[in-house]
Amino acid sequence: MNGRRTFTNTIAMPSPPSLDQMTPTVTHPTPRKKPMHVKRITLTSKKNWWMVEMDNNNEAESTTSNATTNSFSSSEDTAVEPVYDYKHGIDEVQQHVAKSVREESPPPSPIYNPPRHPNSIFSFPTPTAYSAPPNPTASLNPIAHGSASELFKCIVKKPDVIQLEINGEMQSNASDVTVQFLAELRVYTTLHRHRNICAFLGSLENVGMVLEYVDGRTLYDVIVARPPLTKAKKIDYHNQLLDGLTHLHSYRLSHGDLSLLNIQVTHANDTIKLLDFGRSVSADSIFKSPDDEPVDPFAYLQNGIGRKWPSNANNTSILAAIPAPRVEQIHPGTRPFSAPEILRGECQDPLLADAYGFGMILVCLDRCESIDVKPWDQRKDKLPEDLFDGCQEFEERARVYLRKWNEDRRRLVKSDMIEEVVP
Repeated sequence: MNGRRTFTNTIAMPSPPSLDQMTPTVTHPTPRKKPMHVKRITLTSKKNWWMVEMDNNNEAESTTSNATTNSFSSSEDTAVEPVYDYKHGIDEVQQHVAKSVREESPPPSPIYNPPRHPNSIFSFPTPTAYSAPPNPTASLNPIAHGSASELFKCIVKKPDVIQLEINGEMQSNASDVTVQFLAELRVYTTLHRHRNICAFLGSLENVGMVLEYVDGRTLYDVIVARPPLTKAKKIDYHNQLLDGLTHLHSYRLSHGDLSLLNIQVTHANDTIKLLDFGRSVSADSIFKSPDDEPVDPFAYLQNGIGRKWPSNANNTSILAAIPAPRVEQIHPGTRPFSAPEILRGECQDPLLADAYGFGMILVCLDRCESIDVKPWDQRKDKLPEDLFDGCQEFEERARVYLRKWNEDRRRLVKSDMIEEVVP
């Protein structure tokens, strides 16, 4: 037949099935012995500290699972039933049943309305309170010169907002980021320029703040370097720190997060630069417990975050012009430099709390090494017995800075500067 297939002309047609006969019979295949797993991420939030723990087991299976299921967060490793692969060729009713099985998946993420983004602080037009001071680069050295311009190095600090789904609820750090940026802007736009405080150069529209580029290293890197610091250098750093902090305190503003890492020392001339004022608060505020609901940071934007004082203004005229007190929360800074009353959530004098952090820095500076204090002891105003071992210059002074807040703790005053040692 020339290699062709032949068919009979008569085809037996079966009678149409009844409705009862159209009910399909679906046979589920035997599931795999080992179910797929989703890599779980444990997120713990407590007092603005975030801890992320990832389960590194079954990484290959987690990759496969994440490609076929919705991602979500949980505190346990949850088994996900495998998706069955049904054979083709079944009728329409079977396809409908198979499709409904395939579509079984975790519920979609809840609708989330995030809080106001911190970038709105820098929205156009830029408020006068956030603007740069007159001639902001006057104290800076340009890195290059052009025919009609000068180039300066600077740092752009912008908000970093994170959104997470935890136990079916969306969480965001937008509110806390806004609080920190407004606190830092309040410091930079209130204080007069000072050699020991990082210079503020202005704001970029919808981006963030522009700060002086500090070519240096942290105070931690300075004190752990060997050979150890000389007596003259220790006293020099002490005086510079005290000078910068008392200048800040003269405006009734605290630093709030003193630590070895938030202090830079320039390479050129060993000048101290105070940085990171995100935990700064005003001593004239009304303080709310950090365990309470967060304070809305945008409630105080109408009056601005800082004021430009005339060059001939004194502290008395400045304090008389300060607006009504705002409500703020004092959160812990860096361990072990946070005062015990802050750790207990009882602080009502942020300037006195800064003095405690300064005392801890003096111990590190004198010993030329980093120190630590157990937080459960620090909350009870207990200090290690060997804390002052190796201190030669500042032991007596540090002890009075580290007293309890209600037991005559020493405050930071500029008159406490030590006479420099002549080499």
